[in-house]
Amino acid sequence: MSGELIAGIGLRPDTPEQDIAECLAQALALAGLEAGALARIATLQARIGEPGLAAVAAACGCPVTAIPDEALQGFEAGCATRSTRISALYGVGSVAEAAALAAAGPGGRLVQPRIATARVTCALARSAP
Repeated sequence: MSGELIAGIGLRPDTPEQDIAECLAQALALAGLEAGALARIATLQARIGEPGLAAVAAACGCPVTAIPDEALQGFEAGCATRSTRISALYGVGSVAEAAALAAAGPGGRLVQPRIATARVTCALARSAP
């Protein structure tokens, strides 16, 4: 049995719901997964109140988990991609990947590396069974 599927989302402030939904849909499609398989969305604690993200989570029927900035750094080794700008800001190569892995918990694994659009990044991780 496989564990929960978590989407890690990195986004700029005031990103529209449609932009977030499209990036999430692209990540799910690349991984060969359906939106209904998603158990949770994880993002930076500073982005938890973003209206576009809340709307996407509601449409998916899943909660949003806030990951404190400092908690991301423990997941740098699991990141498959690297953004120099994000690394300088948060100490990890990818907010989306680190957030997904942090929410997946011990034994979690990346199942879809970060994809990026103009305002959103999305990665998928699965928790241990």
